[in-house]
Amino acid sequence: MKYVLPSLPYAFDALEPYIDARTMEIHYTKHHQGYVTNLNKALEKHPELSDKPLFELLQTLDTIPDDIRLAIRNQGGGHSNHSLFWHIMQKNGGGLPRGKVGQDIIKLFGTFDAFKEQFNATAQTVFGSGWAWLSVDAAGKLVISSTPNQDSPLSHGLLPIMGLDVWEHAYYLHYQNRRPDYINAWWHVINWDQVEENYRSFIE
Repeated sequence: MKYVLPSLPYAFDALEPYIDARTMEIHYTKHHQGYVTNLNKALEKHPELSDKPLFELLQTLDTIPDDIRLAIRNQGGGHSNHSLFWHIMQKNGGGLPRGKVGQDIIKLFGTFDAFKEQFNATAQTVFGSGWAWLSVDAAGKLVISSTPNQDSPLSHGLLPIMGLDVWEHAYYLHYQNRRPDYINAWWHVINWDQVEENYRSFIE
């Protein structure tokens, strides 16, 4: 099975002014496509793994042959992370989380603002390149975490429902070194309905 670049669910300029069209185009067609291409190239060395779902490969990295383990971690992680990332954003998004995920965020963090503050702090303090995540742990509890580079929460026993890419390629054309401005802008494009769907798929 060859992995392919998934369709982007909106036009490159749909998330403006918060994420600019040129960044979206480069991010999607160059960076994400690169992860897909290199993932397929790595799997050519071990075709017996080609029928396994990507989430399974990422959850069992310690069982992957040594010669492609790093590629699966980096390229497979990049493909998985971005495939989720595109879908948890939308035009005219933002606002407050609804449904079960909204209820559980309030239950766990007290207020949405407290949740947002903790998530922002996690995203801002990623050193270098990486991601901030809202995931479900083994006990079914929501947790905020970060991963370096393209590491997937799946490789750390977590099920991601929302993630923010804080690699410089995700924001530098528009925000330059102002990562906090990018993080604050991103809340205006979150697709909470998709986050809710992701959450329910793991807890129900």
